[in-house]
Amino acid sequence: MARYGMLIDLTKCAGCMACTVSCQLQNDLPPEVHFIKFYQQEYGTFPVVSLVNIPVQCQHCEKPPCVYNCPTGASYIADGGVVLLNESKCIGCKYCMTSCPYNARVLNEETHTPMKCIFCFDHVKEGEQPMCVQTCLGEARVFGDLDDPESELNKQINEKKARPLRPDLGTKPKIFYVW
Repeated sequence: MARYGMLIDLTKCAGCMACTVSCQLQNDLPPEVHFIKFYQQEYGTFPVVSLVNIPVQCQHCEKPPCVYNCPTGASYIADGGVVLLNESKCIGCKYCMTSCPYNARVLNEETHTPMKCIFCFDHVKEGEQPMCVQTCLGEARVFGDLDDPESELNKQINEKKARPLRPDLGTKPKIFYVW
């Protein structure tokens, strides 16, 4: 079984939010709900200053605090290491939301249960790419199998020296960033 992961090359991300829009359409989300949140980081010193767009979503951690803190087992790790949520088991306690260091979950106002990126798991099971990867205009996103040393994902992680967000937290995220 594959162990899915993603690379986001921030040197290619223009912050156009095509990934966010396609995610909203794919998941039938209202306009104000985003599974992919954009943050901006300034680098350099005046007069040479750069602004980097950083898209952040569920990191599908290998050691996910959201899963460990869920009292009902509604948050779980599925095949391929994708972190999913079984809404029928969820009691709406929001422990998963408060324990996520990446602020990756949003509240469904109708059901009062959390929602999150699921790497478009239904597409992935059919051999397709997540929508955010398919629609990235800058080709900044690469999705694949972290256990396949020959995958394009692993090649780019190694060549570009990509690293996860906040490795110091010990969650072992499976989204890697090129800065």
